[in-house]
Amino acid sequence: MGDVQLLAATLGSDRTDVASYARVLSGALAGALPAGMVEVDHRRGMGDRIAGRKGHVVAVVVHGEGRQLALHEGPHGTVEAEVRQVVRDVVISRRAVTVEQWLQALAEDLTRVAARDAAARVALERLLAGGV
Repeated sequence: MGDVQLLAATLGSDRTDVASYARVLSGALAGALPAGMVEVDHRRGMGDRIAGRKGHVVAVVVHGEGRQLALHEGPHGTVEAEVRQVVRDVVISRRAVTVEQWLQALAEDLTRVAARDAAARVALERLLAGGV
């Protein structure tokens, strides 16, 4: 349980917007996590389209076992968190949570993945050692 709390604290340090969570989850950890586990949604303005950019990150969804952990941009650039219960790819309930609770749930899911997958375990160990 200490590893889960350490991982949650590491993921939560100095992250104030959805884009920063997206960078960690789709950057350093993406290669180690199962394909499709992390989904990042962007909003593209006209300037983004013309320049060929992806746009501004507005949401991150982590698909875990029986649940989805969602972060999305709230009013005035705040981060809003939600845990969704999923059965056969259908969301059956949604619960708003604090970012700290979301990080705890994410750390638990990532710890489960790491227990099953050696590459994920190595990536998480690098993250905990400050390698991100």
